[in-house]
Amino acid sequence: MSSTSTGPGGKGSLQEIKAESSLTARVRESIRQAIIDGSLEPGSLHSVQSLADIFKVSRTPVREALIDLAGADMVEFERNRGVRILETSVHDLEQILVLRILLEVPATHRATGRIDADGLIALRQELDAMVEAAEADDELTMMQHDRRFHELINTASGNSRLTEYVDSLRDLILTRGVSTVHSTRSLPEIAAEHEGILAGIASGDADAAASAMKLHLVNTTSLLLQQEGGRSTSLSFGWEDLVTGS
Repeated sequence: MSSTSTGPGGKGSLQEIKAESSLTARVRESIRQAIIDGSLEPGSLHSVQSLADIFKVSRTPVREALIDLAGADMVEFERNRGVRILETSVHDLEQILVLRILLEVPATHRATGRIDADGLIALRQELDAMVEAAEADDELTMMQHDRRFHELINTASGNSRLTEYVDSLRDLILTRGVSTVHSTRSLPEIAAEHEGILAGIASGDADAAASAMKLHLVNTTSLLLQQEGGRSTSLSFGWEDLVTGS
């Protein structure tokens, strides 16, 4: 168990962690979550020792966790200074979002022919939970079910590495604190975009499922880029034309 310890800026996501076999993994998850929710602000610089003091652990698990997060492009080590929390540029944001399109659309096409009855039930449960949370205007809960919905599809494609990688891409997007919720579309509108995806998968129509996934991701990408960088709604390099479901 962990007890809350106020981190930089007085926020509470940084937590003291007790020694366990999974210590490094738990430190990594705590730092990752603190980056995502802004407790560790983009551009801020921290020493390994200062973070170890917050978590009440030795430097070793903190350093190992930070090395892992550096590989995920969430932090960067600076020689003789410490570790800096990275802030992704609009161009990097586009690249991250495009990767999701290139990976998740074909994965949806493949998952349609592989998912079993239990998988379909799980997808319906996640989507129903999304709709319920959307109607209650509960963004946090809805996005948790949104994430799980996509994870189930990616896992059904048969590529566990893809599932893990897409999950890390979502973390990078969240690190920027960007969202199309409320400013450009409502929670029910986002949930509704997933109905077509599930309908295609449930009917065994891989092309329809992939097209619906592509529409959802391209729409999200275009809105985010327009919101963050003032761009037009078309992607810079036309990547959306290269994936299944065009």
